[in-house]
Order: sequence, then structure tokens, then C-alpha cells
Amino acid sequence: MRPKEERLYLVSYDVRDDRRWRRLYRTLRGYGQWLQLSVFQCRLTRRRLVTLEAAVREIVSHGEDHVLIFDLGPAGDVTPAVCSIGLPYRPPLRLPVIV
Repeated sequence: MRPKEERLYLVSYDVRDDRRWRRLYRTLRGYGQWLQLSVFQCRLTRRRLVTLEAAVREIVSHGEDHVLIFDLGPAGDVTPAVCSIGLPYRPPLRLPVIV
């Protein structure tokens, strides 16, 4: 997988049931980095995005919950402009993973 194939996504969610909220939180931790309550930043290939969407559809109640996935563009080229009020914004570090 080449880094230029990855895109940066912002995932936010509003889930009414605590059990579903916890399941979704644990699932998203496997795909990206937690930024703050109900918001994740994910670097995904097209295949991983489709897998994430399928996992989310299995968890949420389609009549009660709401999940938004924002495509911010190619992961290697994106420099988000962030206005942070209160605590300073610290972008997640991309560290190598040793398997």
C-alpha cells in the first residue's frame, strides 16, 4: 500500500444508546485516532473505508443514530486548518507500526 492511496477522513457520531456508542468507539479505534468525544481521524485506503462503513452499519440503529464521514483528501497532502478554542490542538502523530 502506498501512502498516496490513503485519504484522510474525519468521523463523527451521535449514538443514543451507551452500548452501541461503546461498540462504535471500540471499532473506530481500530481504524483511526481518537481526537475528542465522538470524533476520530482516520487514514484509510478505499478498501478500508468500505470495511469501516460496513462495520458502522452493523452497529448503529439507523432510525436513532447518526454517523458522518468527511473525506478531507489525500492523506499525504492534507494540512488541516484548525481553529482551536480552549486547549491547544495537537495533531495525532503518525508513527510506524512494527508487526
